[in-house]
Amino acid sequence: MPLSSQAEAPARAFADAAQTSAQPAKASNNQSYTLPDLVCFAHLHWDFVWQRPQHLLSRFAQHGRVFYVEEPFYHADDLIEPHIEVKERQNGVKVVVAHLPNRLRGDEAGSDQAQYEILSQYFDQNAITKYAFWYYTPMALAKSRQFKPVLTVYDCMDELANFKFAHPELRSREQELFQKADLVFTGGHTLYEAKSKQHADAHSFPSSIDKAHFGQARVKQADPADQARIPHPRVGFFGVVDERLDIELLRELAATHSEWQFVIIGPVVKIDPAHLPNSKNIHYLGGKDYQELPAYLAGWDVATLLFADNESTKFISPTKTPEYLAAGRPVVSTPIRDVVRPYGDLNLVHIADNAQDFAAGIEKALKQNDDADWRRRTDDYLATISWDQTWQQMVDLMQQRLNAKTPDAAAATTPHADVAEALPTKAPSLN
Repeated sequence: MPLSSQAEAPARAFADAAQTSAQPAKASNNQSYTLPDLVCFAHLHWDFVWQRPQHLLSRFAQHGRVFYVEEPFYHADDLIEPHIEVKERQNGVKVVVAHLPNRLRGDEAGSDQAQYEILSQYFDQNAITKYAFWYYTPMALAKSRQFKPVLTVYDCMDELANFKFAHPELRSREQELFQKADLVFTGGHTLYEAKSKQHADAHSFPSSIDKAHFGQARVKQADPADQARIPHPRVGFFGVVDERLDIELLRELAATHSEWQFVIIGPVVKIDPAHLPNSKNIHYLGGKDYQELPAYLAGWDVATLLFADNESTKFISPTKTPEYLAAGRPVVSTPIRDVVRPYGDLNLVHIADNAQDFAAGIEKALKQNDDADWRRRTDDYLATISWDQTWQQMVDLMQQRLNAKTPDAAAATTPHADVAEALPTKAPSLN
């Protein structure tokens, strides 16, 4: 199969504020180390929404080669042969996209085999010989299980099997991935509680924060044009608008409090936009660039996490929680477990499980901007977390496992399960 490689200029440089100095990585014991090439298999497009994968992998890319393998792109005809497109993104991350003919669209096995073959060619042509695999979706095993990575990491950021349109084999593929994975990272503590029962070397890494980036919202600035016309008080939400959003809660809040203006930022996916509540005080502004978010947040009076209570939200750990707080915005949330613990327990976020209490929470939050004690306690907590810290802790664990696999390591011949039992499995403290 022919292989082609196309390099695109970065479409959006919204990771600038997330960069750290590109010096050799240092382990927590001050010993220098290197990592193999990192190949990530993801279900999310790199350019879709800037979130956990982009925060972490753009940091890895400052210390080595990173290849971000997206889902394939199917053409509308059979005029092309399977080939690879490569797009360069932040810090040199290479986004790898397989282009496939229409005839493979309904042939899952054929599609996976074609992707394996062109990825193998790409590995050979780019001297990708010593590499670690980093998975966000177990479904990628079908096109990657024949490779021989030196380390396998499963960064489980969501319970994908609970999402709308989840693949029927997702749970069984995840069990296969547990068998292959040297390390399992989870996107929150609730998810850790579930996955640590299935893998002996699981570690909780809840959503973190780029404080400098979102801290820009604390400085008065010009409103973006599409928000400037919206009156105050403004109650905002940003994120993907999908089955996780409690549209009935939004509908009721807007109907009972016409004096509040609800600003909803984010792309609408997997749900019919026609089903979204439509009233004069709800403003859907669409998706925004990561770099633009602080400007929008600066113009809000209250930020919200309007999440429904359903299977898709059972294990989520919303990255927007610390982002809202870093922006200096008071926050009201439905009782998502990873928001209640620690943010609700520390009285940093108002928690409400019905429309009446949520409205009461907004009323309190509207007066909270002048609460110096809340702001001090919030900043004290935020000082304990960052994406840099999360990344470094992950790297330290990866280096430990790689060292244990070297021929002269004492545990080199020890089965994975035995090694895992000898290593700490306790999740990092959330406080």
